[in-house]
Amino acid sequence: MATRQVIAAPINGVRLMRSQLFRRLSTLTILLATGLSLSTSATGQSATPYTAPPHVSGFPGMVTGDNQAEATASIDLGPQLERDRSPKWLLEDQRKLEHALAALKPQKPGQVDAYVVVVGLDSDPIFGREAREAGRVLSRRYNAVGHTIVLAGTDGSGPSDLPNGSPNSLAITLARVAELMDKKQDVLVLYTAGHGAKVGLAYHDADDGFGILPPARMARMFDELGIQNRLLILSACFSGIFVPTLQSDTTAIFTAASSERTSFGCQADKDWTFYGDAMINNALRQPVPLAKAGEDARTLVSKWEAMGNVTPSEPQISIGSKVNTWLKPLEAKMPRTATPMVGRPAITIFTDPAK
Repeated sequence: MATRQVIAAPINGVRLMRSQLFRRLSTLTILLATGLSLSTSATGQSATPYTAPPHVSGFPGMVTGDNQAEATASIDLGPQLERDRSPKWLLEDQRKLEHALAALKPQKPGQVDAYVVVVGLDSDPIFGREAREAGRVLSRRYNAVGHTIVLAGTDGSGPSDLPNGSPNSLAITLARVAELMDKKQDVLVLYTAGHGAKVGLAYHDADDGFGILPPARMARMFDELGIQNRLLILSACFSGIFVPTLQSDTTAIFTAASSERTSFGCQADKDWTFYGDAMINNALRQPVPLAKAGEDARTLVSKWEAMGNVTPSEPQISIGSKVNTWLKPLEAKMPRTATPMVGRPAITIFTDPAK
């Protein structure tokens, strides 16, 4: 009888960009190279600088299979592993999530409402910073005060004050949003910040939480909950793999990269990834239509990548034929003035000689 083989993930012990993460899925092995020994100085007033929890032990084996088909099927289930979590931490995080969910308000009858859900799926502070600002920008743009929730780890200034971002907390949040929204007319606005692999979005919370959120799992969640009107903005390497599975007449999808390309700028001590800076910090702050914002962001990313002489990430855009049924009412109430950009521009990765 053949022994069941476990797909392992070795650590390399050095700081890696998302272009070096989760490179290949072979017949029996997925190498999730996430050895990120990183620290970030505090931005608060504390005398002792806060250090974000580092990735030390690397990504554990999580996916099993005797062949390629079985390995792929295992990933499609959305494997997640939590290990040795502090009971106090678990209770505190549960309370944070319950409090945030309780603050969400029901939809307003007779109008199209947007529910903004932002999730940072990695504990590196860049994703905590990007997630927080994405929540503010998207909430303002789509008049979603009382309809916005951000799930994310630390922003580098101290332990996170938000519910932790994970596949589980995202699933629970989507279920609550589905209860509150009018699914015939309201829309989910989802922004994800984190690393990605050719098999899905990567969940990596220090050395405690690990997982993969693949397109098939996300599609099943939407189908079960009946969420059909969707604006999905996925900032991760290889995030274009979500387009074929999630595209529909009532879905708009914007991704940081194609299914075969990495994206850039995800060092832990930065404020923005390239795509987050281009899409959230630049394009979506402007009073322009969604399609133009997506094209403007894509143009900016291409410009910055050319400056760094790197392989283009090729951000993807897919806008369904019936998206305007919910987008037009939302954009009719969109603010007519831009807001100022915040944080250090992502392009400093190429222009700062110290990096």
